[in-house]
Amino acid sequence: MAHNQRYGSQDEFIRRGLRFSQMRLIALLDRKGQISSAAAQLGMTQSAASRLLSELEHTVGAKLYERHGRGVVLSEAGQAMARQALIILNQLDHAHQEISQIVDGARGQVRIGAVTGPAMQLVLPVVRELRENYPEIELSVLVDTSEKLAEALFSHDLDFYIGRLPEDVDAKSVTMRPLGVEPIDMIARLDHPLCERDTLSIGDCLAYDWVLQPVGTPMRRSIEAHLLANGFTLPRHVFVTTSPLLSLAIISQTDAVTPVARPVADFLHADGTLGAAIRRLPVRENIDVSSYSIIQRITAVQPPPVERVLTLIDRQIALSPDQFPEDLVNR
Repeated sequence: MAHNQRYGSQDEFIRRGLRFSQMRLIALLDRKGQISSAAAQLGMTQSAASRLLSELEHTVGAKLYERHGRGVVLSEAGQAMARQALIILNQLDHAHQEISQIVDGARGQVRIGAVTGPAMQLVLPVVRELRENYPEIELSVLVDTSEKLAEALFSHDLDFYIGRLPEDVDAKSVTMRPLGVEPIDMIARLDHPLCERDTLSIGDCLAYDWVLQPVGTPMRRSIEAHLLANGFTLPRHVFVTTSPLLSLAIISQTDAVTPVARPVADFLHADGTLGAAIRRLPVRENIDVSSYSIIQRITAVQPPPVERVLTLIDRQIALSPDQFPEDLVNR
């Protein structure tokens, strides 16, 4: 029991009155070997330093140093105290650096969501810049439909998302910054029969199976509205999935076709990109999905790291004036 009372108490030195000035002094004394030198670096007189050391010895209950002709030598207890003091002081320095980075928006966690097109066009370049210039920002990205992103936003699993506001969500509960419409392209495997033609209509794709998002999603609504408005039927054979990876796997191994956001088609069509055997079909019609926005909870007060990421997204918008309205670029 006596052993536990002597060595097991928490915060014992703090309750006895240990001060940071004493910790700084003992750590410096271990390095300098002279009270006068340690005192000078701390901006105090030698007598004041000697008084602090005497009080520290009383606090820890042990002799911390011995005087000799050239200065002082720390005892075993003094060396132990100096080592621990240095560790604590270094940890406080690290805490200061970490907090400064958080305040400056250079450190912290940011959780964002995006539908596929903006994920490729805006988020991917931001990920690259973060890794290069702000490696202490931990970024997590959820790519999904707007319905799933809105659900994650209001579950406080996202700080913001880039997408659309579902019809059943109260617009008064969010702030929205419109960014623009999302052009759609049709894609298929490289040696698909439709790839042999120089130009084709969206109706020509109806002879093949389609891979589509679920009924009611913005991209599917846009595709179906365009087909019906131009006198076409809807696709007869449809495989439904929200997974972009599964969609690509299906069309790469079958004659199925699928609509994707143009930034995705640009990425897949680029030479050598991930070895993808995908080609953009030369469909002459222009089909757009409804406008998407940066959406945040109206009650959200974004911490500096989130503001940093939003600023980087603004920079990407400014770098693409041909893809975003001028009023967005000038914000």
